[in-house]
Amino acid sequence: VQLQASGGGLVQAGGCLRLSCVASEGSLNSYKVGWFRQAPGKEREFVSVIRWSGGTTRYADSVKGRVTISKDTAKNTVFLQMNSLKSDDTAVYFCAATRIVWSEIENQYRYDIWGQGTLVTVSS
Repeated sequence: VQLQASGGGLVQAGGCLRLSCVASEGSLNSYKVGWFRQAPGKEREFVSVIRWSGGTTRYADSVKGRVTISKDTAKNTVFLQMNSLKSDDTAVYFCAATRIVWSEIENQYRYDIWGQGTLVTVSS
C-alpha cells in the first residue's frame, strides 16, 4: 500500500480545509489510517485516526470538535476536514497506516506506511 496526501494550503484563521489521503497498490481493509502533523521546530504529533473496517475514530484533544476524519471506501481515501483553523494548526500534515492494536494507535512509531506531507498554513 502507498499513501498520497493532498489538500494543504494557505487559509485564514477561522477558515477550513479538507485534506485527502489516497491509498494505492493495495487494500486498506486491515489498516487504521491516521493523520499526524509536525509544526516548525516541534515533534510530530497525532491528530486523528480511523479504523478502515468499522470506522471507529479517535481525535487529539487539541483538534476535538474542530476536525472530522472520514473515509470513502470506493475511492480508497481518508479525509480530514478541519474547521475553525487556528495559527497553532500550521504544520505539515502526514497520513499514515498501521495494523497495530487500537490501544497504541496514537504512537507514530507504530505506523509503517507514510505518505508525503502536505503543508497547512493558517494566517492570523
